[in-house]
Amino acid sequence: MGKIKKKGAAGNAKNFITRTQAVRKLQISLPDFRRLCIFKGIYPREPRNKKKANKGSTAPATFYYAKDIQYLLHEPVLQKFREHKTFSKKLSKALGRGDFSDAKRLEEVHKPRIKLDHIIKERYPSFTDAVRDLDDALSTIFLFANLPSNRDIPAKTIETCSRLANEFQHWVIRKRALRKSFLSIKGIYYQAEIQGQDVLWLVPYKFAQNVPGDVDFRIMLTFLDFYTTLLGFVMFRLYTLEGLVYPPKFDKEMDDKGAGLRAFMLESKKVGALENGESTGVAVKKDVSKQLETLGEKIKEIEDKQEEDDAPAAAIENGETVNEGLDKFTAIPSKDGTTTDILEQPNVDAGEGGKMANMFSDFTIYLARETPREPLEFLLRSFGCKRIGWDAVLGEGSFTTDDTDPSITHQIVDRPPMVGLPPMPAAKEGEDTEMANNTANGQRGKVLGRTYVQPQYIWDCVNAGRVLRPDAYAQGAELPPHLSPWVKAKDGEYDPTAPVADDGESDEEDEEVEDTKMVENGENGVESEDVDESGDDEWNGMTTELASEGEEEESEDDEEEDGVVELPSSDAESEDEEASAQLQHQRELEAEAKGIAYKDEKKSKKSEAKKQAEKQKKQKEDEIERQKMMMTKKKRKLYERMEYGNKKKQDEKEKLESKRRKIEREKNKGKN
Repeated sequence: MGKIKKKGAAGNAKNFITRTQAVRKLQISLPDFRRLCIFKGIYPREPRNKKKANKGSTAPATFYYAKDIQYLLHEPVLQKFREHKTFSKKLSKALGRGDFSDAKRLEEVHKPRIKLDHIIKERYPSFTDAVRDLDDALSTIFLFANLPSNRDIPAKTIETCSRLANEFQHWVIRKRALRKSFLSIKGIYYQAEIQGQDVLWLVPYKFAQNVPGDVDFRIMLTFLDFYTTLLGFVMFRLYTLEGLVYPPKFDKEMDDKGAGLRAFMLESKKVGALENGESTGVAVKKDVSKQLETLGEKIKEIEDKQEEDDAPAAAIENGETVNEGLDKFTAIPSKDGTTTDILEQPNVDAGEGGKMANMFSDFTIYLARETPREPLEFLLRSFGCKRIGWDAVLGEGSFTTDDTDPSITHQIVDRPPMVGLPPMPAAKEGEDTEMANNTANGQRGKVLGRTYVQPQYIWDCVNAGRVLRPDAYAQGAELPPHLSPWVKAKDGEYDPTAPVADDGESDEEDEEVEDTKMVENGENGVESEDVDESGDDEWNGMTTELASEGEEEESEDDEEEDGVVELPSSDAESEDEEASAQLQHQRELEAEAKGIAYKDEKKSKKSEAKKQAEKQKKQKEDEIERQKMMMTKKKRKLYERMEYGNKKKQDEKEKLESKRRKIEREKNKGKN
């Protein structure tokens, strides 16, 4: 006979532990337990059988894995929490005695500092794992960088978040790592490629933020402590791989003047200060011997490259086959003496990717004062634009603050065009740039030879991967829809980029109008399909105009004789119906005179096509019903659910297409 198992000693009862039991086991407070779980990445779990996990109790409870709580017993941060509890007691005693010097000494010397370095290494064993988990970290850091300081959010925390955000943007600009961006209601979404991983984060708009009072900022700040430590590790690694000094130099004076990204200066570990306007400095001088060695190495590389280029041609001449386009692997030795083959990743600065990364390199762009400077500057610099100017009220660090600079090729504006302003000629060298045609509100006319576009133009160019035509984004023009670059329409779903087919309503209306014209002109006979439609339209239009002129003259004469002016009828629908009825009656009389039965060819063709489509649809439905009869009950239910979902998608698609068709028809009527 087997040993009888004790109840609650195995299974769910052993694998799970409640939150109350975990807090008692760790001997810490509930807020400290929450912080510790956030740092370690431990989250509540849902057991399959809550009653068994709770040892027969049905009371609501939060469960954790028992092994996770067991690992927390040896966590160094747990010891720091206990030390902080002791420190709080000593500090409160010193303040109670009025010994403020002792309280200050305790605050500066004996306050325990919590470090999360070992947790970062523990949770992310490889650098790729850390990069893959940057989405939430970047979104949280950019959020706190835009919040105002208050009682819950210290100013130092906001300053740290702002510094990390600018450092990350500088690295993205230097590596040309930005790929896509999207303007949404929540904020601006950005996607960058870092070490082969796609990182997506959200940046709020630069509005005056109202901090809500129902948010527990203690939990938010706990996440922020972990995220700032994680991003600090990642930025140090990225800057080191790029050969840059981390952290970059920060100019406090420029930052106070609103320079933003220009307040940071990147420096290389080998060469010193970098070019392209990111920093200024003196380049390191090299010895003559080093220059000669470098020159010799370059000559050798050119000779080796020429031999490699000639090798395929020689192989082809000898009758050998050459495999081009194969993946190249690089052997990297490891610590244990073995070698690892690493596949070379494609470089974004070469080929088509290089064109995309430098699409704005030939532009000199000026930002109007009403445009958002920070996101536009980040996008433009990420895609090669080095000459960006803006008004002085937007801050320091611009290429130019003069909006009449002749070197400006594009100006981004976000206001309607001023009607009645004369064009402003481009300023020449040696001429005064002050214009006499300033309006009362301070806005000037357009500069000749300069392209004016709206801010959406930059985002659409980035998502398209090329420079688009600016005429659709001109000042005051109705912009095309700004679509998310990450949403791809699937089969059976509505695709806003695809042209919508006409539903035939406009064609039927045009046919009725043509028939009405024929009846008004008194034309006899049935329409011939061989006659040119364009000629008929022109002739009918001419005769209609002549007839209308004659009718107007007659009506005027009658009105003059009677002395009474009659208003024209505005009921167009009744006139169209009468005209179509007269036309049909005329055709019936002609068919009766010829001794043949009258038949409307258009309606008959439509009815035949409709009957054929209904017949095919019915056959298809019968075939599906026969196939469903052969299915099992489980598969039949699954198929019915699938049909219901497809029908719902199709109805939604038709609804959106009809709405779009109606909008386009109204636009066309407005243009005509």
